[in-house]
Amino acid sequence: MKSTTLLALEKFARPLISPLHPRTIISQYSQGRQKFLKAFEQDTPTTNFVPLDLSQELWGMNFITPLMNAAGMSKNGELYNHFCMQGAGGFLGGTSTWNRREGNTIKEIYLPFVTYPLSGAASNCLGLPNHGDLINSQRVASFQKVSDFPIGWSLMISPDIMPENQLLYLVRGMKLYQRAGVDFLELNESCPNTDHSDEGLEKRLRYISENFLRERKRKIPVIIKFSIDTKKENIPYLLDTLFDLNFDGVNFGNTSKDYNAMRIRIHPREQKLFDYFTQNIGGGVSGAPLKEKSLEICACAVEYRNKANPPQEFHIIRTGGIDTVQDIIDSNNVGVSLNQWFSGYYHNFAKYGHNVYRNFFSIPLEKGAEPF
Repeated sequence: MKSTTLLALEKFARPLISPLHPRTIISQYSQGRQKFLKAFEQDTPTTNFVPLDLSQELWGMNFITPLMNAAGMSKNGELYNHFCMQGAGGFLGGTSTWNRREGNTIKEIYLPFVTYPLSGAASNCLGLPNHGDLINSQRVASFQKVSDFPIGWSLMISPDIMPENQLLYLVRGMKLYQRAGVDFLELNESCPNTDHSDEGLEKRLRYISENFLRERKRKIPVIIKFSIDTKKENIPYLLDTLFDLNFDGVNFGNTSKDYNAMRIRIHPREQKLFDYFTQNIGGGVSGAPLKEKSLEICACAVEYRNKANPPQEFHIIRTGGIDTVQDIIDSNNVGVSLNQWFSGYYHNFAKYGHNVYRNFFSIPLEKGAEPF
């Protein structure tokens, strides 16, 4: 069954399952998501869309649009050809870890996920399921690379490894992807679905700087992804640390665990389901409720970057709440270099199928908006 057909069936089934107990709804959505992803992987695009006049150059690489997939959409690189054919600006695999992970099972639900369609939002607590860095780097090495379609990989410390060895294996993973030919790396310091701690951040960054950035044999940019819940007053410290240690960019995004702030943006008819998930499963919230927050924090980061004027080429990437072309315009207006989307992608894919990027960039702007 085609992935678009499964999405149509999901839309039809929503009112039928909405009276059920929240745990049952979450279980159904979690199983349905896994079926959809399997179908999506097999549902290969048949046409190739190449956008015109939308390209962005970062670190000497050309991204044909300022929009691409976020980490978590293709954890093991399965969708490289999909996003390339559809017209994405680039590809980001992962997030992966040194060791293979099966992901979370909570309340007897494997890879818990639920969507709030009236709110344009979703919750997940997947727990980094992935095949591990060795297998995934080998897969990357087999990609048939396309010009003007940079390949990035997201990875992070594995919470399953003894703390004294975590950084060692993280850097080993980075070197595997470097040898496999990726164009840039994104280190995930923002995952809300594992026991990964924010303590010792500067120590971790310094270790990476000394054991990878100083030794990289080619200029492979490394960006750090911080939580969208990062406080604005912490931005100067975070960026100064990245400047000093010679990192190449920052991504403010990922899902939010600020449940109180997110709840007021959830439709009243979906708040019971939201409350059950956040109180009994946890995880992060994605989608439209993050839109204003992601733009605000990225605008602050751009402003500080411009004032600090670091010696290296340093870019701000936005993830969270990207759903319409107006969001890209807003990002461009505050100086964001690149955007990544997740929930917004699937919202648009449900409407346009594999023409998702073609239609996204051809939607008429709101009255009075400047053309992109």
